[in-house]
Amino acid sequence: MSKRASATDIFSFGGEAEPLLHGGDLTVARRWFPEAPQPFVDLSTGINPVAYPLPRLPPEALARLPDAAATAALAEIAARTYGAPSAAHVVPAPGTQILLPLVAGFVPPGRAAVLSPSYGEFARAAALAGHNVVPLSDLGAVADAPLVFICNPNNPDGRLFAKSDLVSLAERLRGHGGMLVVDEAFMDVGPTGASLAAEVSSANVIVLRSFGKFFGLAGLRLGFALAAPPTAARLRAMLGPWPVSGLALAAGAKALADAAWIEKARRRLAKSASRLDAMLTGARIEIIGGTTLFRLVRAPAARRLFVELGRAGILVRPFAENADWLRFGLPAHEQAWRRLQIGLAAFARSG
Repeated sequence: MSKRASATDIFSFGGEAEPLLHGGDLTVARRWFPEAPQPFVDLSTGINPVAYPLPRLPPEALARLPDAAATAALAEIAARTYGAPSAAHVVPAPGTQILLPLVAGFVPPGRAAVLSPSYGEFARAAALAGHNVVPLSDLGAVADAPLVFICNPNNPDGRLFAKSDLVSLAERLRGHGGMLVVDEAFMDVGPTGASLAAEVSSANVIVLRSFGKFFGLAGLRLGFALAAPPTAARLRAMLGPWPVSGLALAAGAKALADAAWIEKARRRLAKSASRLDAMLTGARIEIIGGTTLFRLVRAPAARRLFVELGRAGILVRPFAENADWLRFGLPAHEQAWRRLQIGLAAFARSG
């Protein structure tokens, strides 16, 4: 855009200002804030800022079509890591995003209940499959919807639904042929035992697991559907013979089997989240939710904070539907932490 961004420009999403539909869109951020120092400190996503170290890969991982045996091996490792009943319940995919409209299409067009606020792509995927999307605030309001999307832990507020409540919901839905889709994109940092992965033998439960967020390799485009074997087989047929690249197969298998790195990353993320909490509260910003990969805050001056940080080359996630909210991810290194500290201190001084 040709002019300096203001809070009104960005949050009205009109005129020349493009909306930030998802985190990580630095192209739009550079247009909003052309005078910001580079590189941007991108805190607009919930992606682990310290990525899993990619292993040395054999040349054939990129030179040949992905091997069916490697795909099966990855499914076996994913089943063990995520707690699915077997590899037959696991479908590797090029990210969970591509799976959303596919699973939405398993239910004839009707009402799709989306626990809200939540990940915006649930509603888009359900609409693409011909459903009338109904936003709901709690599990009790789901009633007789034939399709239900839940993010657990939820994005952006980190709300966690009890496993027993989700099992009960799935049983209620089964009574009228309904399907429950639970996106566990942030369950890698959730409580032990909270995942619904062990329950996917039920024909009306599908669990989605994202690889890239926790392992910090979102660009690899790898994710998984956990489902009853007939449903899993149907998804595999829809994705075709080579759904996952050789690079993703090799890296995913190595990372998912690395229990030591996984545990170390969980501890490091918890420590970093506590550090972020101290910075935010020190700037008199209210934290209202999140996981150890991100924090959701509420501030009457959220629009001004977004713009001031943007002009300082720090991108956080705004929400058009709630202008008092911002989401903060974790800085990747000490220089980024320092820039955030300076930006928050300047905001606090400005009142």
